[in-house]
Amino acid sequence: MNKPLLGCIADDFTGGTDLASTLVASGMRTLQVIGVPREPVPADIDAIVIALKTRTQPAGEAVADSLAALDWLKAAGCRQFFFKYCSTFDSTPQGNIGPVADALLAALECRFALACPAFPANQRTLYQGYLFVGDLLLSESGMRHHPLTPMTDANLVRVLQQQTARPVGLVPWRTVSRGATAIRAAFDQLEQAGHGYAIVDALDDQHLRAIGEAAAGHRLITGGSGVALGLAENFRRAGLLGDNRQAGELPGLEGPSAVLSGSCSLATNAQVEHWQRHRPSFQLDPRYLAEGRDLVAEALAWAAPLVAREPVLIYGSARPEQVRAAQEQLGAARAGELVEQALSRIAVGLRELGVSKLVVAGGETSGAVVKALEVRALRIGALIDPGVPWTRTLGDRPLLLALKSGNFGSVDFFEKALGRVE
Repeated sequence: MNKPLLGCIADDFTGGTDLASTLVASGMRTLQVIGVPREPVPADIDAIVIALKTRTQPAGEAVADSLAALDWLKAAGCRQFFFKYCSTFDSTPQGNIGPVADALLAALECRFALACPAFPANQRTLYQGYLFVGDLLLSESGMRHHPLTPMTDANLVRVLQQQTARPVGLVPWRTVSRGATAIRAAFDQLEQAGHGYAIVDALDDQHLRAIGEAAAGHRLITGGSGVALGLAENFRRAGLLGDNRQAGELPGLEGPSAVLSGSCSLATNAQVEHWQRHRPSFQLDPRYLAEGRDLVAEALAWAAPLVAREPVLIYGSARPEQVRAAQEQLGAARAGELVEQALSRIAVGLRELGVSKLVVAGGETSGAVVKALEVRALRIGALIDPGVPWTRTLGDRPLLLALKSGNFGSVDFFEKALGRVE
């Protein structure tokens, strides 16, 4: 039996899928598992991504879950390890990026790791240690209003330094633009000077590939999925990985389709509005859910006669002013949980109605849906948009799932995704 080459730990479900799709696109046959695996994995897998739900957990719980995942990946024989977090560096001053990375470094007996969330394909770039979303600093983007992890500082050296006692340095774009040899030398200099981490600038995919090449000998890499662009080639240069052009092929499925959206990001709100111009939709209001109104039953009764004819959208997404109103009444965590729980129950009901293809928008929502559907593993397919592939569940009742981070995807993403599988 072949042993996987790369073992990855993602701090949420859609982030795991994002990373897995990057690896598949580079020719690594990739399996995403939900939580620490209990079953054997297929023998042909080159990379395993363990998707956790640690982004917004208390730091101690996030560390414990991440270490359990690392132990499993080490036992599986992985040669290199990747801690994946969001391309917007979602976190709080207490973590969880710093505490988890510290724990992984200690468990792997390493002293140094790079940190690079850049993902230029989705307009996340790093310049002089500052993270940009498009033309805006992170702190001026929609992420400053995130209900759970508002990002009000774009200086990632400063953000990460608040979360770790290890000194945090910077590899600036002038060094990165000189290629892998210069980046590798900068890593060595920072490590020798006592730094535990280096924030690494990246403005384009060429930079990311050079960073990945420079990290070929690193036991642990941390960042967004973009920095994984160069990792497959490292394994090929070492003679450990072949050229697998069919890594993203998935068998199709017959049956109806649906979209579930719990994200309130600017991108997802635009996608919901675009869908509503031509297709049917049903909105979930957390305030009605809190009052005990059975919106789950109402949504399924509404969907039942429709899904056989056309895809439907059921959503809890809302504009910032509506989100604030619900949060003021219910609290941020409670409002989000009510929508996630409702959408996860609706997903189960849709499967009973015969739906075999689901698009799910929002990291927390995706996590709740795959848990309710008792999904344990996903074979990763080809990209729909940067960071979002179709996936196929393993088991006796397979589903095709597209699990989308709230911030990802073009305005017509829902229609585009379903057009690939219908």
